[in-house]
Amino acid sequence: MTGPDPAGGGLADEAAQPGAGEFTATVIVNAPAERVFAALTDWEGQSDWIPLTRVRVVEGDGGEGSLIEAVTALGPAALRDEMRVVRVDAPYEVGVVHCGKLLRGPGVLRCTPLADGRTQVVWHEWFHLPGGSAGRVAWPLLWPGSKASLTLALKRFARLVEAGRLPRAR
Repeated sequence: MTGPDPAGGGLADEAAQPGAGEFTATVIVNAPAERVFAALTDWEGQSDWIPLTRVRVVEGDGGEGSLIEAVTALGPAALRDEMRVVRVDAPYEVGVVHCGKLLRGPGVLRCTPLADGRTQVVWHEWFHLPGGSAGRVAWPLLWPGSKASLTLALKRFARLVEAGRLPRAR
């Protein structure tokens, strides 16, 4: 997977390659794929279901080529995540490349239609681990928390979609 670099020129080949830090979270949503996909790609709406995080579109319309910023803050500590939308195949899949200073690597959000109007959501990320060998040592300690927090966020997402609160009216 390759895509534009954060500055808008060339390809961010390094960031687009899968890194060693990998995790997947999955949830079943009792709603059709079109509605689920619309809610997932309402980038600012992610602020409603990802704890401690504010998401905004920095550049573009949220579609392919757009630059998205997510800032997760707990007290004075903040983690800034920049990602470029590199592929949109509505209502099934959106691909991103995390292209910030700390978080780098590809990610994909997939919506798979199921029977009875349900949708399986799979969020998969492959991060380059910062800090060299120290990052590789720390990853096994950080991975469970990352996966658990994303899984909890997706469960909240499912409840909001099922309740008709997502996607938000534009």
